Amino acid sequence: MVTKFAARALVGAATVAATLALPATAHADLQNFQSPSGHIFCILDSNGADCDVSEHTYQLPPPPECAQSFAWGDRFTLEGGKPAAISCHGDTLRVPGEPTLNYGQTRSAGTISCQSQPSGMKCTDSSSGHYFRVSRDSFDLG
Repeated sequence: MVTKFAARALVGAATVAATLALPATAHADLQNFQSPSGHIFCILDSNGADCDVSEHTYQLPPPPECAQSFAWGDRFTLEGGKPAAISCHGDTLRVPGEPTLNYGQTRSAGTISCQSQPSGMKCTDSSSGHYFRVSRDSFDLG
């Protein structure tokens, strides 16, 4: 099962490759960034946000069926107008050299914004109020 988020991550990887050859204006609203700790990597565009958490220690609920074939438990997704979720994936958002979103800074695309906080990364959809907050030690879906 390939989700819209996996497809967006693939586009993000292609965008990183294209960055070397194309001017910045060719990227629309796609943004990749990492937390200051280097443990959270995110991709953001006007359709939503995805963040991968490395070396996490939080407790997870029972996995869904897709976890039998794909990685699960370290990717958090927020699609415009929908509740945040933990999603299965077969890729990574971790790309060496991504810009750091320092604590207190926010990146936005459409109604979706992500803010780097000392307690983790929080991504919110202002149109619905749905969000996720992730760190190595905990997560919250709302």
